[in-house]
Amino acid sequence: MQEKLLMTPGPTNVPERVLSKMAEAVLHHRTTEYGMLFAEMNERIKRIFQTTNPVLTFPAAGTGGLEASIVNMFSKGDKVLIASIGVFGDRFIKIAKIFGLEVDEIKIPWGEGVTVEDIKGKLTDEHKALIVTHNETSTASTNPIKEIGEFMKEKNQLLIVDGVSSIGGIEAKMDEWNIDVLITASQKALMSPPGLAFVGVSEKAFEAAKKSTIPKYYWDFLSAREYLDKPVPENPYTPAVSLINATNEALKMIEEEGLYNVYKRHEVLAKKFRDETEKMGLKVFTNEKFISPTVTGFLIEEEGKASKIKKRMEQEFNIVIAGGQGKLKGKMIRIGHMGCVDEEMIDRTLNALRKCL
Repeated sequence: MQEKLLMTPGPTNVPERVLSKMAEAVLHHRTTEYGMLFAEMNERIKRIFQTTNPVLTFPAAGTGGLEASIVNMFSKGDKVLIASIGVFGDRFIKIAKIFGLEVDEIKIPWGEGVTVEDIKGKLTDEHKALIVTHNETSTASTNPIKEIGEFMKEKNQLLIVDGVSSIGGIEAKMDEWNIDVLITASQKALMSPPGLAFVGVSEKAFEAAKKSTIPKYYWDFLSAREYLDKPVPENPYTPAVSLINATNEALKMIEEEGLYNVYKRHEVLAKKFRDETEKMGLKVFTNEKFISPTVTGFLIEEEGKASKIKKRMEQEFNIVIAGGQGKLKGKMIRIGHMGCVDEEMIDRTLNALRKCL
């Protein structure tokens, strides 16, 4: 049987070159050797974020980055506006409420995206922040963060963006688009193993962190920045050394290909995949205006068919795809084309899917 393919919205395939870094001897995190590696990775991740701001590294899933942004930016009782277009937007709402924030919600129908007009009608001076998902993998939808950032340019509120499934695969310019907190994780378009969360933080956001009264220790942005600013950068606590080594290698590969070439590759492969699946009669769930370059969701209306396709893809063809989430559970298949993916992988997935159907 052919090697297993992860054609999911994450984790994604990890290149052999990156995996080999995981097998290297573990460095002690208080040595100059590790500090130089960490410094190198920090500069690379800043280029991916397109920022001059610090990008903080935590051993965590992307959800850890979401929680970290809440506990560092706010105090209990603060009011925020959160736009949700799916499961992960709803997750941000849940996290904010758990920590005692007052949340106003913009609930967008699944398969659509939020617009500036939607936000204009809801954002008030009482809100401390606008929180938006860039790429929503549960619905394969992408929000227009560039336009939203332009709208927020002269606003006092923070703009916090969940970029977990977009950074490294979809254009995002943290500084130019006026994003104050930008979150991603290693296991999506950055084509690295799971386990690292990255959080870009603007000066405006660091000022907000100084006023935050929500308890935090491990997630403390100010502490993480203090250690990052040392002559030889460090982490406050023991970091995931091997994951940092691996991710640094993955970021090298992105640099070698060229960031905007990577974006283009995602767009080209997504178009090919959708053109071919349309011929199979599959129905794309997402409004074309908001469709994601990194994942495609197909509505499968026949009862039980989605799970059968998913099961057969893995058992017979060694290709892992995802099912629906939330209210779409059992009614959708989701296929990722992000990170370490090429035309051969797309063709193999298409051929298997055709036989399954």
